[in-house]
Amino acid sequence: MNTVGIDAVEIWTGNLRLDLPDTFAPQKGEDPEKYTKGLGLNASSFPDSYEDIVTMAANAAYRLMDRKGLEPEDIGRIDVATESAFDNSKPVSTYVAGCLEQVYGQDFHHANKGERKFACIAGTQSLDDAYNWIKAGRNRGRGALVIATDTALYARGDAGEATQGAGAVAMYITEDPSLVELSTEQGYGSADETDFLKPNQQFPSVDGKRSVQVYLARMREALTDYESVAGDIHPDDIAYVPFHTPFPGMVRKAGLLAYRHVTRDTEIEEELAAEIGRQPRREAFDDEDAYREAVREYMDALKETDRYRGWYAETIDPTLTISREVGNWYTGSVHVARASALKHALEDGRDLAGESLYVGSYGSGAQAEIHEETVVEGWEAEIEALNVDAQLADRHDLTWEEYERIHDAHNHDVDSDVEPLTTPEDEFAFDGWGPMGERQYRFVE
Repeated sequence: MNTVGIDAVEIWTGNLRLDLPDTFAPQKGEDPEKYTKGLGLNASSFPDSYEDIVTMAANAAYRLMDRKGLEPEDIGRIDVATESAFDNSKPVSTYVAGCLEQVYGQDFHHANKGERKFACIAGTQSLDDAYNWIKAGRNRGRGALVIATDTALYARGDAGEATQGAGAVAMYITEDPSLVELSTEQGYGSADETDFLKPNQQFPSVDGKRSVQVYLARMREALTDYESVAGDIHPDDIAYVPFHTPFPGMVRKAGLLAYRHVTRDTEIEEELAAEIGRQPRREAFDDEDAYREAVREYMDALKETDRYRGWYAETIDPTLTISREVGNWYTGSVHVARASALKHALEDGRDLAGESLYVGSYGSGAQAEIHEETVVEGWEAEIEALNVDAQLADRHDLTWEEYERIHDAHNHDVDSDVEPLTTPEDEFAFDGWGPMGERQYRFVE
């Protein structure tokens, strides 16, 4: 059978921008470097009062379909991944299809529609579902539209408030894709955890320290599981590693863990041994605590080596460029990281065709997945078509007072009528409530 993967991608970011060092930090009485260097964030994207998960998803999907010359008949499946859904029955994908039908004058009645939930990993799970659907031969020559869309908002004063973000990533999954091919092999790390949850509430409850620990533990398990079916990964065989990015500071930890793992028992470990020693082995220690302390000391030394710093700068750091300006998009974050890496390669004039991305997805609760993607010939045209730089530049910069009002506009527990700060143009917008309390939308030319 032909290869299956991502044929095209589009990004839609919220129309507002919250500057973290210059607007957020002074209000919190914090050093701006807590955000820029600690979290690794410069700004957050925020939705205007007429924006939500449906408008952003529909806008990303419409731009993708319009650019690729697709019609509704070309789409056999629409899957939306989100952890910001506002209905426990009707999936967001039906709203998105309804929006698109307004501009195409054709329906998606033939398309299978659904909504995926497993925190931030749901976008990758939807990608997997589309892959399996096509591989099974059930697509009848049609492609799948996979959309990750979220308003990743936190309660005012919550420790996660600075990592907020809003946006959508739309992907078109087909045979013989124009961007990346997906590997058959996958690795998983999954456990029943309560590091982050939203039990019938809009804003999450988060144990921040535990969430970092769980993220890293599940990633380590997923990497080990992946290598059990695909073979060992060597760091020289990796072009980029797009990780789920709740904030870039988290990825710094994941990158270090990954490098330690993939250099174990390689010539790189031996070359580094003269500088920092060999990696600790469990069998050399009498108890678990002593072993873990030795690992921590090794990791601290490893991250200061020129060898690791160079690998991180080439393989991980380029995946974070967009995330630094938009914050956390939950289900979309790892897919933003992929786009960021490919965009960096395009701007550097790097020929990536045939090279490998190792994608590390994660969802609290908790599950991680590792899989390989191979960049295909002609990938440059797809990335060159992205207009994310223009979107980022066109966002309205929020004052603190505007931020407070717009946060209230998206807080389900606050009854507020907030005038928009921007004017929608050639995009879908929220258009009020229907007779059953449903959200309604229209396309604004």
